[in-house]
Amino acid sequence: MAVSLGLSSAPEEIQHPQIKFSEWKFKLFRVRSFEKAPEEAQSEKGSSEGQPSLEKSPTVPDKAEGQKPVLTAPAPKPHPKFVKNSGGHGKARDKAVHQANLQHLCRICGSAFKTVGHNRRYPVHGPVDGKTQDLLRKKEKRVPSWPDLIAKVFRMDVKADTDSIHPTEFCHNCWRLMYRKLSHGPCDETFARHATMEWHPHTPACDICQAARLGLKRKSCQPNQPLSKKLKMVADRGRPACQCQRRAQARTRNREVLKKIANCSRIHLSPKLLAVDYPVHFVKSFSCQICDHLLADPVETSCQHVFCRICILRCLKIMGSHCPACRYPCFPTDLESPVKSFLSVLNSLMVKCPAQDCREEVSLEKYNHHVSSHKGSKETLVHINKGGRPRQHLLSLTRRAQKHRLRELKLQVKTFADKEEGGDVKSVCLTLFLLALRARNEHRQADELEALMQGRGSGLQPAVCLAIRVNTFLSCSQYHKMYRTVKAITGRQIFQPLHALRNAEKALLPGYHPFEWQPPLQNVSSSTDVGIIDGLSGLSFSVDDYPVDTIAKRFRYDSALVSALMDMEEDLLEGMKSQDLDDYLNGPFTVVVKESCDGMGDVSEKHGSGPAVPEKAVRFSFTIMNITLAQGARNVRVFEEAKPNSELCCKPLCLMLADESDHETLTAILSPLIAEREAMKSSALMLEMGGIRRTFKFIFRGTGYDEKLVREVEGLEASGSVYICTLCDATRLEASQNLVLHSITRSHAENLERYEVWRSNPYHESAEELRDRVKGVSAKPFIETVPSIDALHCDIGNAAEFYKIFQLEIGEVYKNPDASKEERKRWQATLDKHLRKKMKLKPIMRMNGNFARKLMTRETVDAVCELIPSEERHEALRELMDLYLQMKPVWRSSCPAQECPEALCQYSFNSQRFAELLSTKFKYRYEGKITNYFHKTLAHVPEIIERDGSIGAWASEGNESGNKLFRRFRKMNARQSKCYELEDVLKHHWLYTSKFLQKFMDAHKALKNSGLTVNSQATMVGDPSGPEDALETQDSMEF
Repeated sequence: MAVSLGLSSAPEEIQHPQIKFSEWKFKLFRVRSFEKAPEEAQSEKGSSEGQPSLEKSPTVPDKAEGQKPVLTAPAPKPHPKFVKNSGGHGKARDKAVHQANLQHLCRICGSAFKTVGHNRRYPVHGPVDGKTQDLLRKKEKRVPSWPDLIAKVFRMDVKADTDSIHPTEFCHNCWRLMYRKLSHGPCDETFARHATMEWHPHTPACDICQAARLGLKRKSCQPNQPLSKKLKMVADRGRPACQCQRRAQARTRNREVLKKIANCSRIHLSPKLLAVDYPVHFVKSFSCQICDHLLADPVETSCQHVFCRICILRCLKIMGSHCPACRYPCFPTDLESPVKSFLSVLNSLMVKCPAQDCREEVSLEKYNHHVSSHKGSKETLVHINKGGRPRQHLLSLTRRAQKHRLRELKLQVKTFADKEEGGDVKSVCLTLFLLALRARNEHRQADELEALMQGRGSGLQPAVCLAIRVNTFLSCSQYHKMYRTVKAITGRQIFQPLHALRNAEKALLPGYHPFEWQPPLQNVSSSTDVGIIDGLSGLSFSVDDYPVDTIAKRFRYDSALVSALMDMEEDLLEGMKSQDLDDYLNGPFTVVVKESCDGMGDVSEKHGSGPAVPEKAVRFSFTIMNITLAQGARNVRVFEEAKPNSELCCKPLCLMLADESDHETLTAILSPLIAEREAMKSSALMLEMGGIRRTFKFIFRGTGYDEKLVREVEGLEASGSVYICTLCDATRLEASQNLVLHSITRSHAENLERYEVWRSNPYHESAEELRDRVKGVSAKPFIETVPSIDALHCDIGNAAEFYKIFQLEIGEVYKNPDASKEERKRWQATLDKHLRKKMKLKPIMRMNGNFARKLMTRETVDAVCELIPSEERHEALRELMDLYLQMKPVWRSSCPAQECPEALCQYSFNSQRFAELLSTKFKYRYEGKITNYFHKTLAHVPEIIERDGSIGAWASEGNESGNKLFRRFRKMNARQSKCYELEDVLKHHWLYTSKFLQKFMDAHKALKNSGLTVNSQATMVGDPSGPEDALETQDSMEF
């Protein structure tokens, strides 16, 4: 190996830091201390001539080129102290020289870079080059690092390398060999695994340094070489060519042996039958590497080579358990089916029918069906081998092909059954299958088959049992009791035990599916197997007084999104199919996520005596609203949530036993979650779905917040503030004077800027002037929300206001505005009594959604008018209610442009008339003031619908409907520790929203509605109320 010894020959970025210092120190000692007298130098000149010397090395020059050497005076001999210490410096210099020599060698094969054909180098621990990355992406594989690829191809572990022992680069020949191995192409270079280069620490007799020193010596060409030596050199040069020729002949013989073993020329199709003249490399990619025929029932080995199933099975049986292409260990159990995209392209290849009178071209998928029409043609090749072993596995064939193949066996079994078992063919076949399972030690399947033969049945699938348990809110003890009872009564194991249900729920919970973010998320762990985590991770660092009663459990945001996407995998693929899109498209998909957060009020369990201690809870959840796929210049919507306000699609992300009014606790618990969301905005998710790696990007919209929580997270003042609206900067007086003409001006970024002004007061203003400048911002916003209206709370707030108008109209406040408090209480009692008598409405302490829906009707207005004497007030009250009922569908419907287009067109006119009535007929109530929700209803609805297309679809109704579910799941999972109890509630609430489990319940409902009889066991677990019953909204509002 011609490797130079120079210290400065290696690049500066990979030189050892001690090299330059050793160079300088060596020169200094040579000039001042080690330079000998001229006579001594001349006396030793002859003895040292012809020997390699570091001082004569051209890589360490004393002077610049073109300068003459300057004679120096003889220096005195060095002090013994310096001579003794120079040994340590010499060792350090030897190590530096050794490390510099390593930079010229390949880490894998050990050859010098100057001796190989291409002087290209690749860092062992550096990034994978672009060409290899493109190859791996085409193969639909994950792009690893160089150490992983080297370990896979050369069986070498380079992760524990050190720069002082191992080289840091490898040559282009090794890269080319690795590229051919990964691309499954023919490889010209060979690499003997037993000849792997072993590297050792530097020693005085180091082979690397000795070879480098010998390489510095010039070899003079001898003028007259002996003839025998010349012949030997010529023979040595011709030997590599002979070796390559012998290797090629050995490969050819090996291929011929493999073809004889496969012996599939009668049952497999030749590539010559292809109707289109494809490129050679394309045909090779769809041909078996054993028989060179078109792939038939293809299987893929663990080393990513593709063969026909029957060919590889025959070769493994005769040649041994290794891959015929690369000799990598391979077993029949390692064989897997290739990805769906590869199979779809293979089945779409057009082939010619080999029959003489047929010139038709059919796809490979329909070839078997086509050749079945040529019954009399002997030349036709068919996929099914009538005389020998089958081309495809028996279970992968059609029913007709299975009957054809097993015809002789069926006749033999029938003859035996008629002779021995009285014609019971079924018992004979089942017994044969049972004996085969017992012989292979597959006792679990054998037990199930034996139970089926004895009439006990095989039972329901674990996923079905899990869906039944979750949707009927059965605790562990209740389900186990039902399981034992049904098994004891019927003698059949219809339901699965609890451990089978726990195994089934792992695949549905976050943390099961692997994924990757590109670029990686900032400040978020890259591990994917993350389940339920503690939500108090940042609480103790941000709050001085640690609240002992605060308990929070949550999923990591990215793991929860991955689990939700995999749960709707079938819906996504069906949506692509309905839009006439290929199922192998990898994106990018754009996912729009609606976020909701709200308090659940008092969720304390009333156990024992004594006063009830209030225990409040908060839930943060999300809903996947729609998914679009970028197709050229347009975006195709492949999924859209049909019921965006249902509790079945609102997935819980975080549960906490805390008060939503506690700003510090809420901030500390939700801040890590918001940090994960902000990191996901600028990154793309890489997720394998349907066997194909797909790309997803996310858009987050925080619209599912009520007014109280919006003011809390955006840092605004409470709802009783002078600044009435969370969408614009209007005060309560300005909103009452101008009821309609307002526009949305607030945003999260503007609130942050106003908070900085409020905190620093740069203009040195008074408190009132500063408050007027920041428009009601008094705390730091920490969650970005979309300026919108929550439809559910808008209905509740407006119903509470109408309830107050009814009381004032009964007391004729327009005539007597100065009524006492006792009179007003009497009006309310009269209204409650009359509504209970006429409308069956029971009085309540706080307004809720169900009461608001029943109150806001024309029948209620007619009943209230019976208590009002003035006919003029009747007309005004009825007109006000009619206008409200005409405007209500606009903000309540999921798509107003399709569901109520007329009401949407008339909304501006109706809102103007509604505002006119409030300012004239009901001036006694709305002079100089107006409620928050009346202002939003009249001023901002058209602008929001023009921006988002809907208000009702982005409401928090699904999150509100989950309040009752929280109580039921908490009762279902009652445990001693509230911490574990909250984990169970979060887990089962997530499973309740699983679309995979909902399909089983939908099938059960469809069977029940069709009038068919249902098993008694299924009705035993049925909930009398049913999950489809309306869940009463627990959120409420003060009158």
